[in-house]
Amino acid sequence: MQLVPPPERTAALLTVTAAWRRLELVEESREREETEPMSMLMIRQEPGVTRRVAAPGVRRWYHRCRTEHVLVGCGLALLPWLVVLANGLPGTAVATDWNTAWVGLDALEATGLIATGLLAARGHPLHALTASATATLLVADAWFDTMTAAPGGDQLSALAMALGAELPLAALCGALAVRGLTRRTA
Repeated sequence: MQLVPPPERTAALLTVTAAWRRLELVEESREREETEPMSMLMIRQEPGVTRRVAAPGVRRWYHRCRTEHVLVGCGLALLPWLVVLANGLPGTAVATDWNTAWVGLDALEATGLIATGLLAARGHPLHALTASATATLLVADAWFDTMTAAPGGDQLSALAMALGAELPLAALCGALAVRGLTRRTA
């Protein structure tokens, strides 16, 4: 004769087992944080952990209004704003913190290049993110350097810097980002 526990006891045992597994996962996560300093930036679905499912009404709303749709909507809303800016902005402007703005941008670029190089050398998957951000900064720097340079020698040096350093580095960072993302998804 086999004894079968009552359903209440079975449910309680399952709850205790699930809680114990969650504690084990928290402990594993803490150990991983100590060995991998950047692990908190990685999002993983832990094995054995079930995801909570939203209520049916919330789920339908979420499918209608996803983050991607919000981003596309915001991008489309910016298109008329571009016309307003093109017609309303002055041709010249005086900036009081011009040096601080350019030094700050170049400091961000240097930080991005160093971080990307170090992460790529270690084979860390986050190098794709830093590479794409750094490429974006370098392209923006090249654009604003050439667009804001005074005609003559300043414009020639801005073009030389853009074509000789900033855009080639941006292309290198872009290639690193694509290569890192394709390896990650493959």
